[in-house]
Amino acid sequence: MKIIDLEHWPRREIYEHYQGEEWPFYAMSFPVDVTELKAYTKRHSLSFYYSLIFLVTKSMDEVENFRYRDRNGTIILHDHQVPSFTDMRPGEELFHITDLEAGDDMAAFCQAAREKSYAQTSFVDHEGPWDSDQRIEFSSEPWLPMTSVTHDRRFDPSDCIPRVAWGRYEKQHDGRLRLSLALDLNHRMVDGIHVGRFYEALNRRIAALAEEP
Repeated sequence: MKIIDLEHWPRREIYEHYQGEEWPFYAMSFPVDVTELKAYTKRHSLSFYYSLIFLVTKSMDEVENFRYRDRNGTIILHDHQVPSFTDMRPGEELFHITDLEAGDDMAAFCQAAREKSYAQTSFVDHEGPWDSDQRIEFSSEPWLPMTSVTHDRRFDPSDCIPRVAWGRYEKQHDGRLRLSLALDLNHRMVDGIHVGRFYEALNRRIAALAEEP
């Protein structure tokens, strides 16, 4: 983590403009082809959900703007972000929220996520060696195809934690599997061009899975 020198920050004018907005948040959604991801997780007996959380986290970390946070006018840049995801144990209908470092290995993350989530007894577990604003918040609605969503939040215009959600993937006319990925972001830190770079990074990571055994 490092503190940004606001005086010499190229984004200062944009930040200060949206600092004056009562609601600097915006939402975007777009289709993502997950055909290769589904095939890969099936070959390796991995959770599709945990795997996509891992890939989204690593892709967002590639784009610096997603790692900025606003601490009441002090801008900090995290080295990386930590997934904070909703989950449900088999046979249950009540969800809970689990935080876990992504690490560098998708299979290891999937295993650790399942173990920590299934062992969790509290509704929320944010405990860990990371800052409270280092999270990316994830949720999923696998019961239905979803194109957009709004998120609960405290009214805090400085909240720059990305929110990510998706619904059920569906087979398209071309035989490919696609789902809509919905993002909730703070314009103080993230613009459309940064979402585009994240989109490219995520597609690249998913496509690369087709080259792996």
